Amino acid sequence: MCLLAGCGSVSVEEYEAQTPAFEPEEFFSGFLTAHGVVKDYKGRAIRHFNADINACWQKGIGTLDEQFVFDDGERQERIWTLEPLGSGNYAATAGDVLGEGTATWRGNAFFLDYVLQLELESGPFSVRIDDRMYRVADHVVINESKMKKWGFTVGEILLTIVRHPERSGLCATD
Repeated sequence: MCLLAGCGSVSVEEYEAQTPAFEPEEFFSGFLTAHGVVKDYKGRAIRHFNADINACWQKGIGTLDEQFVFDDGERQERIWTLEPLGSGNYAATAGDVLGEGTATWRGNAFFLDYVLQLELESGPFSVRIDDRMYRVADHVVINESKMKKWGFTVGEILLTIVRHPERSGLCATD
């Protein structure tokens, strides 16, 4: 039973005393960039990408507008909505996310779990994503993501998110 429940997994609560504090409303505000690699199930980097992120909060709801450009020229967009639920918990939704993801932050860590619908040449393919973000400096977050299908790791994403406080972001209604 412990194997199925993930008893050996590290919880976000273990980062409660770590600094700098993540505070999503503060970090995810303004203009950010992301730079990363996608790895296959063997851990081999198979793609890399850069993204511009426009992040803002209005009436307590966060919006992260992510514009990705991959090394092969493919472009993707994902617009996240983060709704605070209290006590450092958030509901997270996006157009290609099935249902509602859950996010929690403690200390310098922000963990986000969701099911992503990928569009492959062979058809749609859903994977569970376990995103773990760690704020390592005032303007830098390291993000590692595990992609799983039926409990097996099918890929990973490793990226750095950099906040650019010198550049202001705009909310969609600005």
